[in-house]
Amino acid sequence: MRFLASGMRLLLALCLLLSLGLGTACNRSDDAGSGDETEAVDGDSDSNEDRDSKKSKKKDKDGEDEEDDEEEAVPIEVVALERGKIESLLRFSTNLEAENEVQVFSEAERKVTRLLVEEGDDVAKGQLLVRLQDEAQRTEVARVESQLAKAKREYERQTNLWEQKLISEETYTEATHTREQLELALRDAKRELGYTEVRAPIKGTITERFVNVGDQVTVNQHLFDIVDFDSIVARVYVPEKELHRLKPGQVARLFAEAAGAEARAGAVDRLAPRVDPKSGTVKVTVAIPRGENLLPGMYVTVELITEVHEDAVLVPKKALVYDADQIFVFRMKDDETVERLLIEAALQDRDNIEPASILAAGDRVVVGGQSSLKDGSMVRLVGAEESEEGAEEQEAS
Repeated sequence: MRFLASGMRLLLALCLLLSLGLGTACNRSDDAGSGDETEAVDGDSDSNEDRDSKKSKKKDKDGEDEEDDEEEAVPIEVVALERGKIESLLRFSTNLEAENEVQVFSEAERKVTRLLVEEGDDVAKGQLLVRLQDEAQRTEVARVESQLAKAKREYERQTNLWEQKLISEETYTEATHTREQLELALRDAKRELGYTEVRAPIKGTITERFVNVGDQVTVNQHLFDIVDFDSIVARVYVPEKELHRLKPGQVARLFAEAAGAEARAGAVDRLAPRVDPKSGTVKVTVAIPRGENLLPGMYVTVELITEVHEDAVLVPKKALVYDADQIFVFRMKDDETVERLLIEAALQDRDNIEPASILAAGDRVVVGGQSSLKDGSMVRLVGAEESEEGAEEQEAS
């Protein structure tokens, strides 16, 4: 019985050992299967990540391409060309002056007894301006006139006697000489009397007075300034190469800041008959009507109009691009690109030029943003883009 019990315990131990071995093998098999599945899942995950990465890179590349396309469109501003009047001008600056302007001086040393004009008065040529003390001069004239009258009577008597051969030739000659000398003395006395009356040498306006009643004036003392405002001119000096474009009677405009912004009328009065060899210029005198209310000494800008086109294509100067001595503009095409055009100015003024050819009314030229352009550049209109954005916002709201 003891032997049977021992056998049973041994058999039970063997079964236990066998069961433990089988469990370990199963566990190892399960672990291997799990590892394979994990590797398969990891492989699929890596493959998906690669595909996602490729897709992401492709999207990024497409986005960059779209951004590049957008960056190539340069924002610009354009204007449509119109037709209008354009003038070719020569522009100069100078000070106005009066051609007829005089200073009046005294010719004798006398006291001022009467003042007949004031500053701002218009005077005629020969008009009396001031009277000086003249009693002594009047007395001298009367004395000489009396002596001359006596000498004339004596001369007539001596002439009758000379014709009758009753007096000598010497007596007759003496009477003749006395009369002639007194006639000269009378002229001198009247001239001295005339010096007591100061008269205007030209017609014009009294611009300055330097004397008062009671003053004791001296010889060659400055008394008045007289200016003829009908003789105001602007003298400009034009380069000799422009001389062929000018002629007497040609229209001119003047701008005087001190007298307002409006233009004043003028005309070319005369051209100097010689060229200054030092400066290479010709003096041109521009006459100005009195009604323009301009004064001598005013600083003015003179525009000489040399040519006028009434119906010209006008290109704003802000559309021009300068390259060395050449002038270019960018014209916008229907396909949202621009072309670079070389133009030549037929006429130009302060704001516009008239092209000799190529451009026509209605063409759209770039006036803003052209510094970033080249021939064939893609462009977009700044104003049009803002209008589209505003419309989208309005629809969204």
